[in-house]
Amino acid sequence: MTKRETTTGASGIGWTVHGDGKRIADGAVVGPDERLSWPRTIGIGMQHVIAMFGATLLVPTITGFPVTTTLLFSGIGTALFLIITKGRIPSYLGSSFAFIAPLTASAGSGPAAQLGAVMAVGIVLMLIGVAVRVIGGRVIDAVMPPVVTGAVVALIGLNLAPTAAGSYQSQPLIATVTLFSILLVTVVGPGLLGRLGILVGVVIGWVFAAIYGGLDSERVTALREADWFGVPSLHGPSFDWSVIVLALPVVIVLVAENVGHVKAVSAMTGKSLDDLAGNALFADGLATTLAGAGGGSGTTTYAENIGVMAATRVYSTAAYWVAAATAVVLAFSPKFGALVFTVPNGVIGGATMVLYGLIGILGVRIWMEAKVDFTDPVNLTVAAAALVAGIGNLTLTIGSVELGGIAWGSIGILVAYPVMRYLAKFRTSSNS
Repeated sequence: MTKRETTTGASGIGWTVHGDGKRIADGAVVGPDERLSWPRTIGIGMQHVIAMFGATLLVPTITGFPVTTTLLFSGIGTALFLIITKGRIPSYLGSSFAFIAPLTASAGSGPAAQLGAVMAVGIVLMLIGVAVRVIGGRVIDAVMPPVVTGAVVALIGLNLAPTAAGSYQSQPLIATVTLFSILLVTVVGPGLLGRLGILVGVVIGWVFAAIYGGLDSERVTALREADWFGVPSLHGPSFDWSVIVLALPVVIVLVAENVGHVKAVSAMTGKSLDDLAGNALFADGLATTLAGAGGGSGTTTYAENIGVMAATRVYSTAAYWVAAATAVVLAFSPKFGALVFTVPNGVIGGATMVLYGLIGILGVRIWMEAKVDFTDPVNLTVAAAALVAGIGNLTLTIGSVELGGIAWGSIGILVAYPVMRYLAKFRTSSNS
């Protein structure tokens, strides 16, 4: 069967069917402007929902924000992201963990002031996106060459390793069943089944946990009592400069995560997307601004979904439209949110053991494909320091602002690389 052509508009809605819509040839990928058959695309979209759901709902649970409201704005934000990036960058915008520290620290100021801070972060990120768009994609190569982007992508994934290990250790048997199921289904599962290895593994892990008695009884009770339908609650912001200043460093993390996501997708699909980096930053800034205006948590491009794409080799934005629409629909169902919350830590640990590792490997892949020279002491030392800061989750406080490993690792290599590269010229000159 030959490909059936469709017309893709500026919004990126419309895709070419990949091959026969059923199979992916060895070494091939389903590009952002392609899709498999709709049943397969919907299945992969559901897998993206599962991948983002736990982390997206965890942030509002920790910070006290409304869960269904956050889910609603994550779905809306994802749709806006796909439109603004012209359907070329597959991404889900879920709750950013970078907001947890400042929102927790500012809890005494009240939710309205916290939402104002989320809005402020979003507005600043939008302005950065505009600046990158005006200057051009070349600024990305200048500020973040492959050695830098590879390190940022790798440390984002590896920084999450302790979280995966902690969840795994809490219920090792359930986690092992989940992990083995994912590996087995992904490696030997035929066709669509193999592409949905993570989703299938999570379902198998959940069923095993239910039989084994590994589900939390309080969460099961909450599931029974939850309503099938409910309207997400909306809340407005207020603006407190002390809270805003506390949250502004989050912008650094969001820039690093968005640019890292663009670079990761570029590496996986073999197509440069630097010209859309400004659009991506602006889109995430807009989504975060809207979330803050309505009562949701700030958003970012989701590492968990990069892992799903790496595992499936499907980068179709059609799957993300499915995920976005599903998130909006599910935001009106407290029952479904309660169901997902019954997924035990062991299942999450087994799944994230794979997903987070895949993200780290993608950073290494960026280095390999760009042929980064690690005999060069500049590349070697700055990447080494950044990775250890990220993996070790180096956490330091400046005044009242606490920044973790992703921030310090990203800041470190973004600042250290150009400085060390400049200083290396003097060494070369003195040796000549």
